Amino acid sequence: MIIIPAVDIKEGRCVRLKQGIASEETIFSDQPEEMAKRWYDMGAQRIHVVDLDGAFSGRPVNIRLIEKIVKNVPAEIEIGGGIRDIDTIKRYIEIGVKYVILGTVAIKNSDMVIEASEIFPGRIILGIDARDGKIAVEGWTKGEDVTPIEIAKRFESSKISSIIYTDIKRDGMKTGPNIDVIKKLASSTNIPIIASGGISSIEDIKRLLPLKSYGVEGVIIGRALYDGDINLAEAIKIAKEGV
Repeated sequence: MIIIPAVDIKEGRCVRLKQGIASEETIFSDQPEEMAKRWYDMGAQRIHVVDLDGAFSGRPVNIRLIEKIVKNVPAEIEIGGGIRDIDTIKRYIEIGVKYVILGTVAIKNSDMVIEASEIFPGRIILGIDARDGKIAVEGWTKGEDVTPIEIAKRFESSKISSIIYTDIKRDGMKTGPNIDVIKKLASSTNIPIIASGGISSIEDIKRLLPLKSYGVEGVIIGRALYDGDINLAEAIKIAKEGV
């Protein structure tokens, strides 16, 4: 299982939100590229980068800063936030981004996501963000009357790389992952799952490890790393050894 540190960018700074609420932010660095480099130096193979301004506005805002991260951090970079069309995906891949995360557009225009996975096979990640069992879109500000499993089923024949499943109510709260829901989603699809939201301790990672057999291939960690509750190097070691 791979451990993926999160670097969320808002107004050019590295921040963490609580439950995706824009006003509930904590600033951790004025230089997101240095934070990404820090996690790479501690052993991260992949960094999860989110353009929060892009997620709220529906268009990429921090692309130059993301390009700076790509150039200065040798880890694989996955990027999400405000990506709505093929041209934007192409631009990100051209600057060196490894994976592009599509969330809102997957609900609004699933055909475009399938097309993107054909053009860039294995480079597209489906972002499924849920609150109380229902999908949330547009920076988590709007709800949709559809479940994560229903969305996942739409893309099983596509060439997407994986699904990032985020439990919004747990995101940034350090309340622990919802093991049962993650297991149910992973068991319902043949697409690999990356879990996100609520990771608070090494024990949480250990609780997720058995889900690898159901198709959970990774976990994204945010606030618990920034607050010092989880040592990244230790988490990577435990996830790699599977114990």
